[in-house]
Amino acid sequence: MLRFEVCVEDLLRSRFALSPAMELATLLRSLADRNRPLPRSWATRLRPAFERLRRETALDAFLALHTPRSGPDFVAPPPRGLGQTWADDLAAIRATPLEAARREFPTAETGPAARDPRVRAVLDSADAVSRIAEAMDRAWRELLAADWPRLRAICERDVVHRVGVIGEHGWAAAIESLHPGIVWRAGGIEVGFFPGGTVRLVGDGLLLIPSVFVGPSVAAHLEDPWPRTLVYPARGTAALWDEQDTVPEPDALTALVGRARARLLVALDAPASTSHLARSLAMAPGAVGDHLAILRGAGLLVRARSGRSVLYRRTPLGEALVGGSGRGSGSAFPLGPGPYGP
Repeated sequence: MLRFEVCVEDLLRSRFALSPAMELATLLRSLADRNRPLPRSWATRLRPAFERLRRETALDAFLALHTPRSGPDFVAPPPRGLGQTWADDLAAIRATPLEAARREFPTAETGPAARDPRVRAVLDSADAVSRIAEAMDRAWRELLAADWPRLRAICERDVVHRVGVIGEHGWAAAIESLHPGIVWRAGGIEVGFFPGGTVRLVGDGLLLIPSVFVGPSVAAHLEDPWPRTLVYPARGTAALWDEQDTVPEPDALTALVGRARARLLVALDAPASTSHLARSLAMAPGAVGDHLAILRGAGLLVRARSGRSVLYRRTPLGEALVGGSGRGSGSAFPLGPGPYGP
């Protein structure tokens, strides 16, 4: 079991962040290992380009640096906050001194991939870091960049939801809402299915990162240079993993309010801003704003300010319409130990 000992100072310093590099790394490992969870539609769409990149770049050297439960820190640097971008991560990866990167290479020395001559040529080269960084950048541009606005919107909406839970019910409820296997007990956070012993945060707080690819379990960073971190499955991935790769559109609701407004109502299973909805549904922000105004005028939505954002949520009438159409939120994956579990 993993247990984080938490004090009041830790709660004051705990925060959320996004990690594009970690999402890319998790996606690449899932494409390479068919036993790792990845929706069939995504695997079918991305694997041909992934296999081509393995032939054309140093991507196999990147993959060789990972064990089933861990990977080197330099290819997924700690994020600074919710505004983290792939450009930020790539700059940090490229800036890694070769000596520092090579200290993380030994985890791959005994693996079969590390004995591949092409992989060894990369790992033993003087420009190993830049070659791995270039392979990751191409993988980002060809495999993930087009989907990232939607993925980012899902993670941002998750954070909005968690912050709302903190404000209404407190940190204990927010922590326990991250995953069914996480509980708040006796002043600490316990992850029952995850090895790691007791970790004291000693006033530094906990970094919480929502992820669309880490499910169904959680991941953790327990050693420097990362702060003590929990990576958990973001809410709202069910629509993303839909085989048709679209947000469901209930026929009856579509007939009543129109296709675009039905999509917005269904998507609002958690409060969201106009910009979040526009990114996640690939709609123009102006059009989203117009539709939200009409839905609000009809009594299906309300809005409230949260910091700098204006968030929309369904009213009881809106909930009844969506519920009556047979649509609601759900989990994308079955629960239980995942690739970072025991």
